[in-house]
Amino acid sequence: MNIVIVGAGRGGTALLKLLYRMESTRIVGVVDKDETAPGILLAREWGVPVSVSHSPFFEQKIHMVLEATGNREVYEQLKRDKPEGSVIIPGTVSSVIMKLIDEREQLIDVLHRKQREIDTILNSTHDAMVAVNGQGVISLYNKAAERILGISREEALGKAAEDVIPNSRLHAVLDSGVAELNQEQRLTGGQRIVTNRVPIFDKSENVVGAVAVFRDVTQVAALTDEITDLKDIQSLLQAIIQSSNDAISVVDTQGNGLMINPAYTRLTGLTEKDVIGKPADVDISEGESMHLQVLRTGKPVRGVPLKVGPRKRDIIVNVAPVVVDGVLKGSVGVIHDVSEIKKLTDELENVKRLIRTLEAKYTFDNIIGKSEGMVHAVDQGRKAALTPATVLLRGESGTGKELFAHAIHNESSRKYNQFVRVNCAAIPDNLLESELFGYEEGAFTGARRGGKKGMFEEASGGTIFLDEIGELSMSTQAKLLRVLQEKEIVRVGGNKAIPVDVRVIAATHVNLERAIQTGVFREDLYYRINVLPIVIPPLRYRTQDIEEIVYHLIRKYNQEYGRGVTDIAPAVLDTLTAYAWPGNVRELENVISRSLINMRFQETTIFPRHLPELTAGDVPGSTRGMTKGDAELPLENGRTLNEMLEEVEAQIIKNALLHNKSNKTATARQLGLSIRNLYYKLEKYGL
Repeated sequence: MNIVIVGAGRGGTALLKLLYRMESTRIVGVVDKDETAPGILLAREWGVPVSVSHSPFFEQKIHMVLEATGNREVYEQLKRDKPEGSVIIPGTVSSVIMKLIDEREQLIDVLHRKQREIDTILNSTHDAMVAVNGQGVISLYNKAAERILGISREEALGKAAEDVIPNSRLHAVLDSGVAELNQEQRLTGGQRIVTNRVPIFDKSENVVGAVAVFRDVTQVAALTDEITDLKDIQSLLQAIIQSSNDAISVVDTQGNGLMINPAYTRLTGLTEKDVIGKPADVDISEGESMHLQVLRTGKPVRGVPLKVGPRKRDIIVNVAPVVVDGVLKGSVGVIHDVSEIKKLTDELENVKRLIRTLEAKYTFDNIIGKSEGMVHAVDQGRKAALTPATVLLRGESGTGKELFAHAIHNESSRKYNQFVRVNCAAIPDNLLESELFGYEEGAFTGARRGGKKGMFEEASGGTIFLDEIGELSMSTQAKLLRVLQEKEIVRVGGNKAIPVDVRVIAATHVNLERAIQTGVFREDLYYRINVLPIVIPPLRYRTQDIEEIVYHLIRKYNQEYGRGVTDIAPAVLDTLTAYAWPGNVRELENVISRSLINMRFQETTIFPRHLPELTAGDVPGSTRGMTKGDAELPLENGRTLNEMLEEVEAQIIKNALLHNKSNKTATARQLGLSIRNLYYKLEKYGL
């Protein structure tokens, strides 16, 4: 069958890989206007003809045309131009085929991984396992079975158990459907095993197989046959346990310590003087003595976790009864130290928790506030977390935009993947592009050998938070627009498109609509990032939340400073509520922190004398804090608050430039602005 693939993107490439391997198909050509598309490059590598037009390929006999662009116009054009008798598969069907291919590959990977996990578990156990299907053919055979039976896996798998394994009774269990438990059996080599044979049933209670689990008890049986009393046990075991690296303890029928080895002392810190002749539970810090349990029941126990010795070491204990001629003579325990493994496991968990904390620390439960504006913002944030759409967080500096970004990520389906934060205003223009998109080896002087991944690649599968997105240069805005549209990036110095699966959360305090009017922000990028806008209200518009926030901050700084502050005076709350908070919650944190520092160690209530001076102004309309030299700004009808504030801001910047003799670096430092932000404002106000 002759096939032409139109479209060499991700879908076309997947179809090419699938069909190229099929003997019944012949790929006549691959078509794409982009000569650097991944399917075009792969086709060239495999010797498949490529073209930017489908016309050359339609001159020959074509059975099927796979349209993989998803473009309706392309599909209609192909319908008009296709050779007679050929079939066109539209992009929607091609997408389904591609999805099925992806799902098939994923299922194969999952099956392979699960099979490896099962094989690892089966081959790491000390007990031998043999399983047969409904026809008695061996389908499972682990390494312990090879060791005990002396028959290799290759000799056993796929063959009837009764033909390969002498004395096997798995076929009998298949016939009867009845389990055979704790059966002792002697092998042809003289070994003695204890085995459980259990039938396997399907949903209809039909026997579809059987499994045998057994262990070699030859050595233990030989010892119990030779030992007739406790004196013989002690003399025979002494040499064995003294040389063992495993900690061993032996007790008599009364549960009193009879024997320990040096490994036991090293593990528990207890000597023979501490243990011999003492009750069996003398070494237990936490848990019940398994020696006493075995003496009561006469049955062995395995893998019981305990803590032993004064240092409370974590151990796993296996204890077995010592029986001579059917008479219980005591019990022997083998102790394995797992404290180091537990310590490493705990350290690993701590590191994982730390990494998760470093990546995204906050959830919506950390957002404090019951005001209408904040409740609405949180509700929008929770809805946004359920979608993959781009989110734009808008609000003044210090309102908690980054906290919202963390919370949205942690409540989304991407919460277990990377959360990458980028402060667009803090990275110089000449570095920002390579930091965001990465670079290839040799892209510029000083480029790292082998190139470097950008932040978008690092965040693939997770979330990237672009803070202060309004500070991006126009060239970087254009590249960001491509990422949002095409879901792919091109490294600096490279020409290969790299697909990325990133959820973008952007934040800004800049009036983007005004920035579009002044030509410093792209309108098309604005519509791409403004899919789910969330406006976070400033603190002055949610004064009813201040008391709750203050008590939260008191608890926080109590822990940091080792204080015991429990209350705040009503007059202080009145002052804090009346203040305008130009720095928002960040400024409130600073005020509460300084208030606790101003308090004596034994004081538990914040009074007005503890507050630092609030000098940034009050709520609009208030005259508190004004001096005789202050003048009230006239309110002009028809002008918004933002327009009046921008006029004042422009005049302040102009005065600062005059004061610093047009030195922009000094001006930015005096005004507390980044140099990038100053240049933006100079352009905005035409200064």
